[in-house]
Amino acid sequence: MSRAFTKEDAPSEQLLIPPRAPLPDGATNYVTPAGLTLLREERASLASARSDLMQQQDDADRKRALAINAGQLAALDERIGSARVVTYDPLPSTVRFGAEVTLADESGTERVIVIVGADEAALDERAVAFFSPIARAVMGSEEDDEVSFVSPRGEELLTVVSVRYP
Repeated sequence: MSRAFTKEDAPSEQLLIPPRAPLPDGATNYVTPAGLTLLREERASLASARSDLMQQQDDADRKRALAINAGQLAALDERIGSARVVTYDPLPSTVRFGAEVTLADESGTERVIVIVGADEAALDERAVAFFSPIARAVMGSEEDDEVSFVSPRGEELLTVVSVRYP
């Protein structure tokens, strides 16, 4: 059989490209200005990695890495293309996308969250996606407002202590 009809250039195994953080169906891809910068930096890093891979010797691992890189770049380009940057001028006093919110539970224990886009969310950095239950519970509230939030522990009553826009 002719080599023209073989799939030697295609990876022999199924590639698993890690998906981007999901957005709810029909949700706009809101990002903070810092979030868009991070997405662009991630894209530059992937493009640099692709350039490095292109210079390596041709082998199966290189082809696999290039295919994964191409898939990641395509998903990232789609996310960047759909990004809608949210800025405020002047900054609102109510909780909106991009706000850093200090909340107190009924015992007075405080926690701080920052409401961000799907790609920016990172619990270890207190950054929660705008469509998360806690973000939805506090959106539209102002300082000293009480909001009800259903957590894994059950219903909690939270007080908005402060609203700040970094």
